[in-house]
Amino acid sequence: MNAGSASATLSAEAAGGTAADAGHPLVALVGPPNSGKSTLFNNLTGLRQKVANYPGVTVERRSGVADSDAGPVEVIDLPGVLGLSPRSADQMITRNALLGELEGMRRPDAVVLVLDATRLRSHLMVAEPVLGLGLPTLVVLTMADELDRRDGALRSARLSHDLGVEVALVNARDAGTLEPVRRFLTALHTGGEEARACPIVAAADHLEGHPSGRSLPVIDVFAARRERARELGRSAGFKAPRPSRFTNRLDGLVLHRVWGPVVFAAVVGLVFQAIFTWAVPLMDGTEALIGASGAYLSGALPDTWFRALLIDGVWAGVGSVLVFLPQILILFFFIAIMEDSGYMARAAVIADRLMHKVGLQGKSFLPLLSAYACAIPAIMSARTVEDERDRIATVFIAPFMTCSARLPVYALLIAAFIPAGPLLGPFLGRRTAVLIGLYALGLLAAVGTAALLKSTLLRGRSMPFVMELPPYRWPSARSIGTRLLDRTKIFLRRAGKVILAVTVVLWVLAQFPRTPAGAPPEIGDSALGRMGQVVEPAIEPLGFDWRVGIGLVTSLAAREVIVGTLGTIYGVETENDEDFELRAALQQDLDFGAAVALLIFFVFALQCMSTVAVMRRETGGWRWPILQFCYMLALAYIGAWAANALL
Repeated sequence: MNAGSASATLSAEAAGGTAADAGHPLVALVGPPNSGKSTLFNNLTGLRQKVANYPGVTVERRSGVADSDAGPVEVIDLPGVLGLSPRSADQMITRNALLGELEGMRRPDAVVLVLDATRLRSHLMVAEPVLGLGLPTLVVLTMADELDRRDGALRSARLSHDLGVEVALVNARDAGTLEPVRRFLTALHTGGEEARACPIVAAADHLEGHPSGRSLPVIDVFAARRERARELGRSAGFKAPRPSRFTNRLDGLVLHRVWGPVVFAAVVGLVFQAIFTWAVPLMDGTEALIGASGAYLSGALPDTWFRALLIDGVWAGVGSVLVFLPQILILFFFIAIMEDSGYMARAAVIADRLMHKVGLQGKSFLPLLSAYACAIPAIMSARTVEDERDRIATVFIAPFMTCSARLPVYALLIAAFIPAGPLLGPFLGRRTAVLIGLYALGLLAAVGTAALLKSTLLRGRSMPFVMELPPYRWPSARSIGTRLLDRTKIFLRRAGKVILAVTVVLWVLAQFPRTPAGAPPEIGDSALGRMGQVVEPAIEPLGFDWRVGIGLVTSLAAREVIVGTLGTIYGVETENDEDFELRAALQQDLDFGAAVALLIFFVFALQCMSTVAVMRRETGGWRWPILQFCYMLALAYIGAWAANALL
């Protein structure tokens, strides 16, 4: 799965203003998924990279600046594709970018085509349409160390002769093997021989929808490219590496019909146990730092409205959310390890058995898995699902998967109302079990909804699931670190924009109307309190008061905003009490049944207007987003009401 995964809360602000605007060469990285392309991108650009969306679409764009001996070069990491036919959003983006038809981006000056040397025959099928574009191209064959270790063979010089461009055999993780790539980047400045285009450009006619007007039937194009790739492999003396004994032995366990699901359940249990154990010291340190800095500022600033806004509003609101950053990073740490090690593809194969039972194809699993990070990139990556009915069903159920924005809400309420302690000795604690139960409840709702849709509105037969399983590899510390840094930036950007804006507005509403003496009103009598009291009758059957009602409304911007909202409300109510704790305040105002009801409400409700907006774009209208929002809201209300009534 493409690292992609990242959050679609980012806008298209990086469409311009890149290094290319300063006259630097622009190089596109192209290649199949799991070819080592993103690893090469990270190695070339380091920390000088940014993530945004392509103009007008929700597909992720990653760009960065690489150094060469002659000057900087902008590098853009295009989505991983198996061809350039516009059959999916990823292929459309890559194709249009290479043809110079993508809004907000000029045509690249050159291409680095990244292929996995251990899977050369299948990956070479991408070479013909890319080389046929007539751009200066360097073919980079990654996994050189693995090819050698597993007794594979390849004559890169012969392949270079046959393709008409330079071919470099490298290890994308080892910067010492990337000298051919840097020479190629330098040649873009100096006009050296390395930066040459393939002399054979007729292959461009095979591009479906290419401006040349020539278009062959898809099956004929595929067969021709497969045969050409086979010939190139033979000519280059390609010897496929022997199967990895370690991979085969481990797959015997993780893909076993019985033990495979057991291993998967154990991995999930480890992840959630770590969220409530490993994160505790980091969360305590973050909380202490926020508290100490708030106390310092409170003592250093004069007693004015600005100090009240800063301490009671910003520090209480934004700080309440920042405390949960360690837990979110631990979740993404494990996801990155599973992706980079190759286990994620195995998890997709295991899940495929369940997917077919509810009428979906196995390709739906990877978008749904990415929804544990954020539903928006999950909805966007569902474009790889070719069957339209399956794609709509995948998009519809993606928000049921427990995204990282729900984690602060779950962690706050679980810590406040579920006592700590072991459930299965040292292997599973009570709080971990509750967290797993909430994730499982969302998954069951997704599965049930998919089955309902595929038997009614989206009835149809699912397509078979085919996936190439990569060998197991040690995760790259650099790659994982880069992704965690990206996730931290995204979280802080959201806290710095959405949550900060909401907390400031809430604090202002809590100060008015002023009393005759000019003092702030009691919060229940303020404009904020009165707004909450308007909502309260509708949520009172769920056990919620007006404070929670305000949180439910503000969390439509982003789910975790409810934590900042409650932090601001209680921060104002306690009048800057240094001993204020949000968990203790919630324990006073919510009973156990209401707390469980609030958890269940957040399991089901679509508290994210960004998701609704992306859903409208992906489905081409408001019909499906409105149905999705109302359906999930109804489930949330009924589930919360039942929990409060029973408990």
